[in-house]
Amino acid sequence: MKTVTIIGGGLSGLCLGIGLRKRGVPVRVLEVGNYPRHKVCGEFLSGKGREVLAALGIESRLPDARTAEDVLFSLGARCTNVRELPAAALCISRWKMDAGLAEYFSELGGELVTSHRASIEAGEGIVRATGRRPQAEEGGWRLFGLKAHAFGVKLRAGLEMHFTSRGYVGLCAVEDGRVNVCGLFRSREPVAELARDWRLWLRGDPGSALQERLASAAWDESSFSSVAALGLAARTAALSGDMSVGDSVTMIPPVTGNGMSMAVESAAAAIDPLASWADGAVSWCEAQQTISARLNALFARRLRVAALVQRAVVHPTARRMLFWSVRAVPPLQSLLFKLTR
Repeated sequence: MKTVTIIGGGLSGLCLGIGLRKRGVPVRVLEVGNYPRHKVCGEFLSGKGREVLAALGIESRLPDARTAEDVLFSLGARCTNVRELPAAALCISRWKMDAGLAEYFSELGGELVTSHRASIEAGEGIVRATGRRPQAEEGGWRLFGLKAHAFGVKLRAGLEMHFTSRGYVGLCAVEDGRVNVCGLFRSREPVAELARDWRLWLRGDPGSALQERLASAAWDESSFSSVAALGLAARTAALSGDMSVGDSVTMIPPVTGNGMSMAVESAAAAIDPLASWADGAVSWCEAQQTISARLNALFARRLRVAALVQRAVVHPTARRMLFWSVRAVPPLQSLLFKLTR
């Protein structure tokens, strides 16, 4: 049986490796970093991704995970009512989750190579799971993400989404009494001193519900992470030019809270075609075409809807209209949730 080499040991790469090892496929994962590690991530997994984790036997191996069953939104000092999510979400830090996946993959006989930067990212038997594709600007804006864990934060809902004048910040409780504080921001100009000023960005605007929520926060400075050059323009799998899964294909706008699910769903969609290739039943080109078609079918609609939501929440007028619409018409929240999953 032929070996599959996965470049990138994040959610999509490790979930794909686990799925292939359960099919008896020899798998090697090359990861540039080490485990455990903090990453910019909402650390909130909802939608079909939980079904994938259960099917792969992963969710049962995450005893520290919390669940979130409700949500609220804020704009300035105003908040929506706390409302039930259509389905409970899984909340767990990437510090815990990535390390747990790496351990499980190794237990299944997978070869995990850390601290290794791959020199080849395309070719037969090579799957790219290296995360988002850098993009310096999008529509004249520079997009960047910030994340840190905080203690002593009392949430009113399992998931809180706070719209700010410079972007938005999501809060959810993860393990060990931590609250993950993760935001996406935009600026016309390069932003200096983020390593010094990240708390100011994450705390939001003066007088806001977000600032009030984080007023007594004690920050775990070692958990601070940042990422720049984000590109949120939707791409189809066929445009990636290689065998890719997860954010390597395209990113779903973070405000919709479906990025982690999309990563594991894309991995699940690739397992059968890659196992067939490894067994000699199909060619590499056939496997790639099957995976591209599956990913496009899975994500096309949610990417379109998520792009519209993303544009709305970063536009001052549209942001206010969206917030007041969701506040006044509760079913709209559930509809947007379902359309982006």
